[in-house]
Amino acid sequence: MAEDLVLDTAIRDWVLIPLSVVMVLIGVLRYFVSKLMRSSPVPDAKVVREGQIVLRARNLRSAANFIPQKSFRSRRVYYGNEENGLLFVPKGQAQNAQAQMFSDPNMAMDMMKKNLSMIIPQTLTFAWVNFFFSGFVAAKIPFPLTQRFRSMLQNGIDLSTVDVSYVSSRSWYFLNLFGLRGLFSLILGEENAMDDTQRMMQMSGFGMDPTKGLSAEKDNLDIVQHEWVLPKFEHRAEAVLRKIVS
Repeated sequence: MAEDLVLDTAIRDWVLIPLSVVMVLIGVLRYFVSKLMRSSPVPDAKVVREGQIVLRARNLRSAANFIPQKSFRSRRVYYGNEENGLLFVPKGQAQNAQAQMFSDPNMAMDMMKKNLSMIIPQTLTFAWVNFFFSGFVAAKIPFPLTQRFRSMLQNGIDLSTVDVSYVSSRSWYFLNLFGLRGLFSLILGEENAMDDTQRMMQMSGFGMDPTKGLSAEKDNLDIVQHEWVLPKFEHRAEAVLRKIVS
């Protein structure tokens, strides 16, 4: 049977509150440090051009039914022609995004700065928490939980008799690390660089080919079924006027 513990108020004053305050201060400090280290790269003209082509093709798909069928077909051939179409990418010209990134020293340096600004503070903070606050039961969740949450909430405590609702100091560190996004959004704004989850997702998406967007947009444009809706507007207006007159 799980045991109920009586938490000392000193743990709240010297473990729980200081750990939470330090995590918030470190997050704010990381935001300003990453902002100072951030450079303003000059956009590549080819990348901007490809982005504008994709945007124009997307607008053509969304407004395809508001132009005649002949006009839509000519525009689709202009974008998707396999000889000189804007959306057509030959197989030999597809770029390796990973090789392109490593060939650009500025891009590689920016990526290294972002990784250092994320990894170094996390490593130092975890070492500080593990050295000073290891083994503490810092808090208790006010509702019951199943045994599946034990490994997440009681990291560093090897006691199976303790109730699952109790949270260890090390687990409290991880909860603050991944759960302060809303607080940072209120303090620093929505465009803050403190979401570690998004950074990990960006790192996992490393090496994606930007030319795939052109091929995907070409395929989407090829399957569009054109149906001109402007002639139907006249019939609708006529029907509405007849209802009003009658």
